[in-house]
Amino acid sequence: MDKTFEPKSIEQQCYQKWETSGMFKASGHGDPYSILLPPPNVTGSLHMGHGFQQTIMDALTRYHRMKGDNTLWQVGTDHAGIATQMVVERQLNAQGKTRHDLGREAFVEKIWEWKAQSGGTITQQMRRLGTSPDWDREVFTMDDERSEAVTEVFVKLHEEGLIYRGKRLVNWDPVLHTAVSDLEVLNEEEAGHMWHMRYPLADGSGELVVATTRPETMLGDTAVAVHPEDERYQHLIGKDIKLPITGRLIPVIADDYVDPEFGTGCVKITPAHDFNDYDMGKRHALPVINILTADAKINDEAPQAYRGLDRFDARKQIVSDLEASGHLVKIEDHKLKVPRGDRTGAVIEPFLTDQWYVAVESLAKPAIDAVESGEIRFVPENWNKTYYQWMHNIQDWCISRQLWWGHRIPAWYDEQENIYVGRTEAEVRAKHNLAADITLRQDEDVLDTWFSSALWPFATMGWPNDTTELETFLPSSVLVTGFDIIFFWVARMIMMTKKFTGKIPFKDIYITGLIRDENGDKMSKSKGNVLDPIDLIDGIDIEALVSKRTSGMMQPQLAEKIAKRTRKQFPDGIQAYGTDALRFTFAAMASTSRDISFDMNRVEGYRNFCNKIWNASRFVLMNTEDADTGREGGDMELSLADRWILAQFQQTLKEFEAALADYRFDIAAQVAYEFTWNQLCDWYLELTKPVLNSDASTQAQKRGTRHTLINVLESTLRLLHPFMPFITEEIWQKVAPLSMVGTSGHSVTTAAVNEAAQQSIMVQPFPAQDTSLQDQQVLSDIEWVKRFIVGIRNIRGEMDISPNKPLNALLRNVSEQDSRRMKAAQPFIDRLARLESITVLNAGEQAPASATALVGDMEIMIPMAGLIDKDAELSRISRAMEKVEKDVSRTRGKLNNDKFVSNAPDAVIEKERGKLDEGEKQLAKLKEQFETISAL
Repeated sequence: MDKTFEPKSIEQQCYQKWETSGMFKASGHGDPYSILLPPPNVTGSLHMGHGFQQTIMDALTRYHRMKGDNTLWQVGTDHAGIATQMVVERQLNAQGKTRHDLGREAFVEKIWEWKAQSGGTITQQMRRLGTSPDWDREVFTMDDERSEAVTEVFVKLHEEGLIYRGKRLVNWDPVLHTAVSDLEVLNEEEAGHMWHMRYPLADGSGELVVATTRPETMLGDTAVAVHPEDERYQHLIGKDIKLPITGRLIPVIADDYVDPEFGTGCVKITPAHDFNDYDMGKRHALPVINILTADAKINDEAPQAYRGLDRFDARKQIVSDLEASGHLVKIEDHKLKVPRGDRTGAVIEPFLTDQWYVAVESLAKPAIDAVESGEIRFVPENWNKTYYQWMHNIQDWCISRQLWWGHRIPAWYDEQENIYVGRTEAEVRAKHNLAADITLRQDEDVLDTWFSSALWPFATMGWPNDTTELETFLPSSVLVTGFDIIFFWVARMIMMTKKFTGKIPFKDIYITGLIRDENGDKMSKSKGNVLDPIDLIDGIDIEALVSKRTSGMMQPQLAEKIAKRTRKQFPDGIQAYGTDALRFTFAAMASTSRDISFDMNRVEGYRNFCNKIWNASRFVLMNTEDADTGREGGDMELSLADRWILAQFQQTLKEFEAALADYRFDIAAQVAYEFTWNQLCDWYLELTKPVLNSDASTQAQKRGTRHTLINVLESTLRLLHPFMPFITEEIWQKVAPLSMVGTSGHSVTTAAVNEAAQQSIMVQPFPAQDTSLQDQQVLSDIEWVKRFIVGIRNIRGEMDISPNKPLNALLRNVSEQDSRRMKAAQPFIDRLARLESITVLNAGEQAPASATALVGDMEIMIPMAGLIDKDAELSRISRAMEKVEKDVSRTRGKLNNDKFVSNAPDAVIEKERGKLDEGEKQLAKLKEQFETISAL
C-alpha cells in the first residue's frame, strides 16, 4: 500500500470496475429488497440534499446486497417539464429566437437533442458519489415504456370519471403562461401596502370601507362580505354597493369565513382572483369575472382606460383614480406573503382557466388506510401527521400544464369542442365511429410532471405489462425522501399504486432532514452558502469557488458581498476530502432532526478517519503479509487482547445492524467510528505488539494474533463498506488474500482466495454475528486493563513525565479480581504503561509522596521522588493558569455583553459558550494539578 491515502487515484477506476462488472444488478437470489430513487430532474446537478439522501440509499443498498438479499436500486430521471423547457428556450433566446419560431414539433426535437448532450450531468455526478443503482435499468419519465404507462393511467381514470376538464382557479405564472403546483410557488414575506377604499351603498345611505393588498382586483369584485353576527353590518346584508370606477352593483353578503376583528370587518370578494374568494363565490353563487390576460394584463372585462395595462401599472392608475374620486381612505405599510414562481420570480396570480383535474377523494381513502393500518410506516413516525393533514383535506388535483415539453394529454377535440379521450387518435375515431373527414385536434396541454412521477413505483417495473419485476420488487422496501414532497409525490404514489396494482408502493418512508449551513441557514445561491458535493470530493481553489458562487448574479453589490464572505470562510479554497469522508459525514449527520447543520470540520475529521484506517491497514499488512496468518492451518493460541477484539467486534456488529434497522444512520456511523478508531486502530494494534514483538511468544501465539489482526481488519472493512465504499474496496483487495480463514483455523485453497479477491468487497457477505465470540468477561478484563494504562498515562501527562521513562508503580486495595486481571494482562500493562516494576502494598503500609489514579477501588501510585522538579512544575502550572484565566475572563465578558448576545448569530453565541465551558474545565484541571504537586 502507498504511504498515504489519495482518494483521487482510486475512486473513478474503482467505480468503473464495479459498473462494468455488473455488480449493481439484482442477484436474483434471496429476499427481495428494493429502493426507488426519487428521480432527479434531467436539468439538475448534484446538490447537498441529493448527496445526503443518495448516501443513505446507497448505504442501504450495499448493506442488503452484502446480506444476500435480491437487491435492486431502481434509477432514473424526471423530464422536469418547466425547468427543461426553460433551459432550451434560453438557448433559443440567445440566438434571437423563440420556441414559436420553431413550432412545437421542432422545439420538442431540440429538447431531445439537449437531453442527449447535457441531460446526464446528475447521473454522472451520482457515480462520483459512489452510488450503486442498476444503471442498465435506468429509465426516463418520457421514454416509450413510461409514456405508455402515463397514457394508460390517464385513459383508465377518465373512463371511470376520475379525470375531468373544468374551469377553476389555479396558480398561474404569467411569464411561463402555465399553471404551476404549490411546490413551485415560493411564499416569502415582502414589504407592501394595504389600501383602504370606500365602497358606497347604491341607495346613498352610507358606505363600507374595505382593505386590500391588491387594489387592481377590485375591477373583478362581485360582492362585499361581512360576518353574519357582526352587529355593525347586519342591517346592510342584502343591500347593493355601487362599485367605484366600474359602476357595477354588487351585493353585501354574510359568510362565517370573514374575521370581524381583521381590518374593518368588511372583505371585498373577487372570485376570479383569490382562492378563498373563489370558494366563497361558489357558496353564494356569485358571478366570476376574470380581469386578467394570460400575461397578467388587464383584459376587456375592465373599463376602457385600463385595458392592456400591466397589472402593476393598472394598480397605480386605479389608486390614483380612487384618490381623485374621493374613494381612497388611506394607504398603510404592510408586510405580506408574496407568491412568486420558483423558476421565473414572477408574482403568481390566482387565474381562472380550463384545466384537467383528477378527482382524488376516492383515491385518497385507500392511501390513508394504508398508513393508518401500519401497512406503510413513516420514519420518524411523527411525519404521518403531516400526511394525514394533507390527505384529509385533499382537493382535486390540477394535472395539466400549458407547456410543449411533457406528456401531451391524450384528448382530442372536434370542431364543436366535443372531447374524446383515448390512447391514440385512431383509437378515438374507432371508439366513437368518427368519420375520416371529421377534423380532430389534440389538446395542446401536457401533464404535470408530478403525474408521471406518481406512477414511478410500478411504471419503472414494466406496468401495464405483467412482469417479473412487478411481482418481485413491488412494494419496494423503503422510500428515502424529504418532508417537502410528502404530499406532492409520496401521497400521490400511494394513491396511484394502490389504484392500479392493488399493492402499496413501499413499506417504509424514511423522511430525511433538510441540510443547512453551519449556522443553521438554508443553503441558497443568494446567501452565498451553497456547497457542491463534487467540490468537497475533488477540492476547488478560492478563485474558482468565488467565480462559481457569483456567476450569473445580476446585482454587483450582492456578488461582491458573497465573494467577500466566501474568501473569509475559505481563504485557501476547499481541499479535496474524497468521497468516503463526505459520505461518512452525511451518514453521521442522518439523525431524526428536521434541520441538519452541515459542519465542514466534520468532513475534515472523517478525512482523518480515512487516513487512520489506511495507516492501521498498512501496519496490519506489514505484520502479516510475509508471515504465517494461519491461512494454511496450524495451531493458534489467541491472547486476551485477541479474544477481546473479537468480542468487541461482535458487540459493534450487533449495535450497527440494530441502528440500521431503525434507520439511525448517525448511531450506526458513531458505532462503526468508535470501534474502528478507538478499539481497533488505537487499542488493539498496540495490544498486539507485546505478542508479535516478544521473543517469549510462541509461534501459536503469534499466528493467533496475526490471524486475528488480518481477519478483524477484513471484517471491519466489510462493516464500513456501505458508508465508505472506495477506501474499503482498495484496502480489501490487499487484505483479502491473507484473511480467507475462519477462526476455527480451517484453511481454504489459494485459488479460492485469489478468485474472491478478483471480485469485490461489495459482493462479499456482510459480517455475521457469532454469539460464541461474545465474551463479557474478556470485555470487562480489557476495559480494566485500559483504565489501568490510561491512569498511568494521565499521571505522566499531568506531571509532565516523558512517555518513554520507565516508572515504578505501587498498588493499594488490590482485590482477587484485580490480581487475576493483572497476571493475565502483565505483558500488555508492562509494554503500554512503560512500567519497570509493580509493587502491591500490604494493608496499612505507607507509600512515599505519589501521584495517584483509581481503577475501581484499586489505587495506582507513582512515587514522584526524582521524577519531577516540584518548584519548576508549580511555576509552569501557575503560568498556564494565568493564561487560561485571561481567556475565560474575556469570553465571559463577551457573553455578559447584552449587545453582543442580541446581535450575534446563535451559532456564534453557542461557540463562545463552548469555549467558556472548555476554559473553565481546563482551569479546574490545572488547579487540581497544582494542589496535587503542592502536596508532594
